[in-house]
Amino acid sequence: MNRKHQSRRDPSPQRNLPPEKHRGEEPWEICIAGELNEKSGELIDSLVQVPWGSRGIIWFDSGGGSAYAGLAMATVIRLRGLKATGVVAGECSSATILPFAACTERVVTPLSALFFHPMRWQSEEDVRLEEAVEWTRHFKDIEGELDQLLAEMFGIPIETIVGWTRPGRFIRGRDLVEAGLAREVSLLGEDFRKELAKRK
Repeated sequence: MNRKHQSRRDPSPQRNLPPEKHRGEEPWEICIAGELNEKSGELIDSLVQVPWGSRGIIWFDSGGGSAYAGLAMATVIRLRGLKATGVVAGECSSATILPFAACTERVVTPLSALFFHPMRWQSEEDVRLEEAVEWTRHFKDIEGELDQLLAEMFGIPIETIVGWTRPGRFIRGRDLVEAGLAREVSLLGEDFRKELAKRK
């Protein structure tokens, strides 16, 4: 069965190409764009292609999708010790917030947007009542655990995450900066590559 834990919107997916092999001190770059769906395996494969403990940039512009795909990406980033700088180029919502929170450094612009909301389940096929009841129980449990994981990765109280996700709230880039969760860059400022070089 095809079950997806989706964000409120359903943007058209974009194919993400794996990064080039890491060379010297040049950071690798990966783009997470479009819906996290069954093809998210390509993104996970991209994350395991780069060397353990290496540094790189992950560009975000996604409305979300599969909660498990987001969790898998966050797991790979953390367990492989990747020194990832997460940059919200446009939107980073729903399940995509998990890998963003897993980054060691987070960057936003004044117009960046993150939509926090409760976990949702949708099935494209009919399911038995007993199975639907079990999925409801499962999602209730894992929803709280994912909220706790987000709070721990961001380093903020769980009450803050709950306040953002229920019933749902858009958090702007400046809100994240004020909360101490990211730093802001200007689209009219210095070349981002030069700025990163200064921060080594």
